Amino acid sequence: MMKLKGVIIQGSSRSDGNTAKIVSFVQEKTGFESIDLKSKNIGAFDYNFENEGDDFLPLMKEIVFNYDTLIFATPVYWYSMSGIMKNFFDRISDCLKTEKELGRMLRGKNMGMVSCGSDSELKKGFEMPFVESANYLGMNYLGNMHTWIENESIPESLEKDLSNFIENQLMISK
Repeated sequence: MMKLKGVIIQGSSRSDGNTAKIVSFVQEKTGFESIDLKSKNIGAFDYNFENEGDDFLPLMKEIVFNYDTLIFATPVYWYSMSGIMKNFFDRISDCLKTEKELGRMLRGKNMGMVSCGSDSELKKGFEMPFVESANYLGMNYLGNMHTWIENESIPESLEKDLSNFIENQLMISK
């Protein structure tokens, strides 16, 4: 199998929290780079596009021009993706309104999702915004993997499942 150039986009309120532990594990297995959305200044979506001077468009250009595979890593906050991740997804609207060529460049790219919660259960419907966004943008959805941390580390059984997910879902050939 051929490795694609990928990036893990981490959207957590803690740059070094449980989601970061999962991101590190995925990076180690894939060689993908990572982007921490917490380190960026990305405003909420604005119908007047008055926040176009923030970090979103330069970051989107970096992502679109440099990566074939985008893995979104988010903690589960109140049964949903983190607010930081939601802002990022909402801002993709900029790529459909004012930066249409940039938005079109997402077509054909791969998207996957890794969630990290406080336990092993992920509520039904959590994945839907990722699946439907990929469909709408013409991206190939690779699937999702729900993770959690026990005693400050990834449980051994989860490591195996996560490794299988990476090998079978994320490391696709062109």
